[in-house]
Amino acid sequence: MWTPELPAAPHRHLCTDCGVSRTADPKRCATACQFIHPDYPGLEQRVQGRQRIVEEDTPHPNDELFFGPHRRMLQAALTPASQGAQWTGITTRLAERLLEEGEVDAVITMAADPNDFWRPRPVIVTQASELAQCRGMRMGYAPLVALVEPALQQGLHRLAVIGIPCQVYALRALQPEWERDHGLTKLVVIGIPCSDNTTTERFHEFLALVAPHPQDVTYLEFCADYHVEIRTRQGQVRRIPFLSLPLSQLPSDFFPLTCRTCVDYTNSLSDLTVGYMGGRGEQWLIVRNDVGEHLVSLLGSSLRSTSPTSAGQRFGAVKGFIRNLERSAGGLPLRRMPEWLRPLVSWLMPRVGPRGLEFARTRVQMKAAETVIHLRREEAQRVKHMVPAHIWNLVQPHGFRPTAHEVNPPRSVIPIRAEGP
Repeated sequence: MWTPELPAAPHRHLCTDCGVSRTADPKRCATACQFIHPDYPGLEQRVQGRQRIVEEDTPHPNDELFFGPHRRMLQAALTPASQGAQWTGITTRLAERLLEEGEVDAVITMAADPNDFWRPRPVIVTQASELAQCRGMRMGYAPLVALVEPALQQGLHRLAVIGIPCQVYALRALQPEWERDHGLTKLVVIGIPCSDNTTTERFHEFLALVAPHPQDVTYLEFCADYHVEIRTRQGQVRRIPFLSLPLSQLPSDFFPLTCRTCVDYTNSLSDLTVGYMGGRGEQWLIVRNDVGEHLVSLLGSSLRSTSPTSAGQRFGAVKGFIRNLERSAGGLPLRRMPEWLRPLVSWLMPRVGPRGLEFARTRVQMKAAETVIHLRREEAQRVKHMVPAHIWNLVQPHGFRPTAHEVNPPRSVIPIRAEGP
């Protein structure tokens, strides 16, 4: 396991340091960045063989509108669970199996920085036994994409990459060039859902608000039952309801504009997405293509899986989120829930709120609305370039329509209605 020396990242506006700016040709950011002029229809067509289906069949949602092109979805767990895994260890085990079977020469993923347990450090792994060091969640930005070319230069031409959406978008955008000019012969992409990322430094500020001894925290996970679970070195486990999180104490720029305007929560350009939102306490797999099907088969009988379930209704939850977001984005104070009511609502939400796939649809629709609201307020000129057409389909049920100035004709392959001159 090794990390090549990389140059410092040049300043970029709306940048999550995916790594493209640290490569030999940093100008490729202009065409490989999710936040400049993304072409999701074109990349979906190339990677998945087709674009997502976008029409929503009410009352039965078309899940490709929410989650991107896919063949099937699973609620799954590894049996037995891997020790030290964030969930049960599916992602790590997949990477181990690829190396054990000799299907790839290396896996590019994240490990912990030697000086900070929570800081992600991109690594090139060539031995399956080393992947145990890569288990668990990291918070912050790391130049994962910058490791592809050093790996290829070392003769590692068959690669697997485990990445978040902004990294995977860049991977897919540059894949043809690597295949044509640098000898890449195979690229397997395991995607992790992501949106609300922040810097590692800011994450430490959050830990200090939710844990009396933040230096002892070894595990933190946002769960689909409306709780955050925290574990410590001493073996203590604490579960905090979402409504009890001290979000109002965070600075306004805690989540950068990039993450507040991410349009690919579910990592639609991966071969297999491994997350939690639709898993109801287990992991949620989105199998997108032949490669994704093969990845699932590598786990064999160690993977226990069922079809995901869905319960509750998202409309009210999304509408309330939008109402609060519009107030806060406009500088108005939020209407805070009375303290006496929070325990009752925290008890009710996992029982009557959106659950399973409906919880996942809720979060994706919230993110779509968040993208439009924040871009309109902070970077209005970028709306037509950064908002794919399917995002407008997601937010139309809540009254959002693009103006004529917010539609980019060459990329708008999905029929949408524009308003205004």
